Amino acid sequence: MKQTSSILSTYTADVSGVASALYEMGGMTIMHDASGCNSTYNTHDEPRWYDMPSMVYVSALAEVDALMGDDEKLICDVCRAALELKPRFVAVAGTPIPMMMGTDLPAIARLIEARCGMPTLGLATNSMHSYNSGASMALEAIARRFCGKDVTRVPRASGARPSVNLLGVTPLDFSVTGNVPALRALFEENGCSVVGCWAMGSSWDELMHAGEACVNVVVSSCGEGPAAALREIYGTPCVTGLPVGESVTLEMLALIEKAAACGEDQSLLNAPRAAEDDKIFVIGEPVQCASIARALREDYRLRGVRAISPLGFPDEDAIFSTLKKADIVIADPLFRAAAPADCRFVSLPHEGFSGRIYRSDIPIFIGGAFNEWIERELSL
Repeated sequence: MKQTSSILSTYTADVSGVASALYEMGGMTIMHDASGCNSTYNTHDEPRWYDMPSMVYVSALAEVDALMGDDEKLICDVCRAALELKPRFVAVAGTPIPMMMGTDLPAIARLIEARCGMPTLGLATNSMHSYNSGASMALEAIARRFCGKDVTRVPRASGARPSVNLLGVTPLDFSVTGNVPALRALFEENGCSVVGCWAMGSSWDELMHAGEACVNVVVSSCGEGPAAALREIYGTPCVTGLPVGESVTLEMLALIEKAAACGEDQSLLNAPRAAEDDKIFVIGEPVQCASIARALREDYRLRGVRAISPLGFPDEDAIFSTLKKADIVIADPLFRAAAPADCRFVSLPHEGFSGRIYRSDIPIFIGGAFNEWIERELSL
């Protein structure tokens, strides 16, 4: 059977991506589900619970409500909780059962907003897609609903580098092991002031000043939605890529300058086409693994490097077949089963794939720290 996984794991679902993206914004996220999605998110996908509370709940959809199509119970429950807790906004995200019921989440959001007077987002997730689509959808919805057109770009001083927003930052791609502070520090130290980090470590007010930035940097595929929205609202160009390794970092800074000057989007992801004799494979989130593959080519002159991103429709047979002749595989430890026994496997844990299991083993991979890590792992 195609599109099944009997050995490999699967990426966390889009509904978890919604909760992760909105976690620090002061809103109330409702997973419309019987149970299970919220406990999976709490247990495996969200490391911030220990230090930072957030309002993420499950609707506890009952069998009789599903059979009778009783949306009124959900609407009343959400309105009661919202009036009591007074969140900044409400977001209702779907799971498989509402999908099978044909639940109209945007319509339910309008009814909730009309009754309790609180901004409400209806996000049509269904847990059948990967986390990046849900996170992108949620961040885009926030940008379109709340980012005011009255915010204008701040002119940069003579000789200063462009200011930036960092888009698509969640623990599912960056965890809480130091990569997010390292990412912010890299841009700040190179003269690019960070206006907002969507959505870890920035206040709501900082996010709402997104229009002041000269360039949006899409550091994961979770940032594609808000990048499109912010371009539409403010005309801000974006640069897609992650600064890993010395060469790619310099290239990113140059692309940011270019985007700020010409106003056109730039990307690092124009990777070479796959070849039959590729021997080095980097597996994971699209922006991250493509940037790492580029760093291996540019910093170490390695050839036959291919990035694989099975977030969309992971096909286990295709992954096993592709890795059959691999010499080096850089991926989450749960991909080890698909790699040949005699290849060199470099463990790069990915929270969106293996959850909390290998969190303590996630290296710092931003900027020059990537070089130190990969040289140690591959004895370069």
